[in-house]
Amino acid sequence: MRNLTTTLCLTLAVLLGSTGMSFALPPCPSERQTTKSSWSNCFGTLTHANGDKYVGEFRDGKANGQGAYTYGPSSKWAGDKYVGEYRNNKRNGQGTYTFASGSKYVGEYKNNKRHGQGTYTYGSGNKYVGEHKDSKFHGQGTATFASGSKYVGEWSVEKYHGQGTFTFANGNKYAGEHKDGQPHGQGTITFGPKSEFAGDKYVGEFRSSNYHGQGTYIWANGNKYVGGFKDNKKHGQGTFTHAKSGRVKKGIWKED
Repeated sequence: MRNLTTTLCLTLAVLLGSTGMSFALPPCPSERQTTKSSWSNCFGTLTHANGDKYVGEFRDGKANGQGAYTYGPSSKWAGDKYVGEYRNNKRNGQGTYTFASGSKYVGEYKNNKRHGQGTYTYGSGNKYVGEHKDSKFHGQGTATFASGSKYVGEWSVEKYHGQGTFTFANGNKYAGEHKDGQPHGQGTITFGPKSEFAGDKYVGEFRSSNYHGQGTYIWANGNKYVGGFKDNKKHGQGTFTHAKSGRVKKGIWKED
């Protein structure tokens, strides 16, 4: 933070009263010499040449403790603001990051990255609540969408990955394994009342969101097919049972 202009923070209550932070440290000296007497155990304001500003606690010449950082008009992140904990000039601990776009993150940080438990709310109304790693959704988490859809389960690098349940706005529900953001592996999908397949159900293997492998499809009228699937179609050895007549048809299926 060398070659930066500094000013003494004289109006702390006005600047940070709304954040709920409370400081007991004395004001930093009006002059800051980085080589001889860097600010330590004090509270001050540090303004960068591009207009970025940090207001908060200092130790050994670095941001340490509670503080607020606002990005200036010349910054890559112009208009963004962070309020929370710092360690050695980096966001570490609990904090709130508000984006100029209207999105907001409230939660844990590690070395300037979202890391741990937190809530990320988009300006669109979509929301993620759960674990983060290296500023990505990673681990257990819940995403709710403004459309009315919802996903609860495992994530890997911002994608659904592992066990999870996705409930669609129309009432359709998929519960099972995911890979790279898609149903993949063993799972069950049930179709809601607003779907064109209302009342139907499939239990079995998926590949890239399609029925693929061994599975069971049960229609709302009770008809049932048990056997092979490929790209959402009956394919290979299988058995079809007609619910009303009880008729059973076995054979090799290949639907176009």
